[in-house]
Amino acid sequence: MERGEVEAREGATVSRDLLALGYGAFAEAASRGPWCPDFRALCARLAAELAILGALEQREEGAAVLSARDGPGAEEEFLRQSADLLQALHCPDRALCGGSHAAALREPGAGLRLLRFLCSELQATRLLCLKPHLDTRHVLPLKEGAEEETGMVQELVLTLQALGLPTPAPGTPASQLLQELHTKISELLPSLPPDFMQPLLSYPLDTRQWEVLQSLSQSLREQYCCRRCLLLKRLDLTTSAFHWSDRAETQGESMRAVLFPIREVLTSNSDVSIAHVLAARADLSRLVPATSVAVRRGTRCAINKVLMGNVPDRGGRPNELEPPMPSWQSRREDGGRWKAGHQRWGHKKKKKK
Repeated sequence: MERGEVEAREGATVSRDLLALGYGAFAEAASRGPWCPDFRALCARLAAELAILGALEQREEGAAVLSARDGPGAEEEFLRQSADLLQALHCPDRALCGGSHAAALREPGAGLRLLRFLCSELQATRLLCLKPHLDTRHVLPLKEGAEEETGMVQELVLTLQALGLPTPAPGTPASQLLQELHTKISELLPSLPPDFMQPLLSYPLDTRQWEVLQSLSQSLREQYCCRRCLLLKRLDLTTSAFHWSDRAETQGESMRAVLFPIREVLTSNSDVSIAHVLAARADLSRLVPATSVAVRRGTRCAINKVLMGNVPDRGGRPNELEPPMPSWQSRREDGGRWKAGHQRWGHKKKKKK
């Protein structure tokens, strides 16, 4: 297999890992190298989350921290810090850790291998953080994608917390856990009002209808993804315009520190699936006016009572403007242009009989 094909497959794998970790907005920077500030910022964010989750607790003070600054010497500093980080994480990639670290990270494809290692470390660290809450090896079967497995574990943990059930002991089989969930839900259902859990889908669907529903769902997801991409692109262009001013040169890092945590969770993919159709309740189709008494009980706040003072009239009402009157000026008299043989304005020739 040629080097180009290997790098293409490596880039696709890294892009999927970044998307699963919530860093899909940085996927374009994955194929670049340490010379790119966006690439260095992505690695710095991955390393920072690893440090927050405790993966670097055993490191020495001040080591294994990546800097995302830009300017002279930024690339050399990043390469030196990357070598310390790989050593602290016991990276098994000898091509990255052996010999001169700076030269190894400048090799073609080294940036993708560095990102893939950091993504795999972060995925493993997140799963280990979930282990005290739930032992995934015995409660849930392994899935092909780490993102699907992590999401399922989180949903199950939230379900246990909402029902007030204790965390199951390690080694609890999935059948026993599901039986406990069913028993607890059966105990709570009679305490709900009548028809409170009435499903929105009130009749079963056959195979053909499920296929049609799946096709409609896929079409809506594609349209929603296209619209989300457009809105996110507009957001990126708008936020980038704030960095054009002279003041942004000194406040650029602070602006990015505020924006990145908010922007990285905004993805173009929708998490709505057919499973939400089965879980939807009948009250979801009930339209309630936003000004109704029941809704206002939850939306009423002190700011609603604040009255705005007088504001200057900015106009904008064409129907209240009078059309401007044309200004008439007398034609300039310039000598003999209007002598005999020429007709003056305001005089009509008499028709010959």
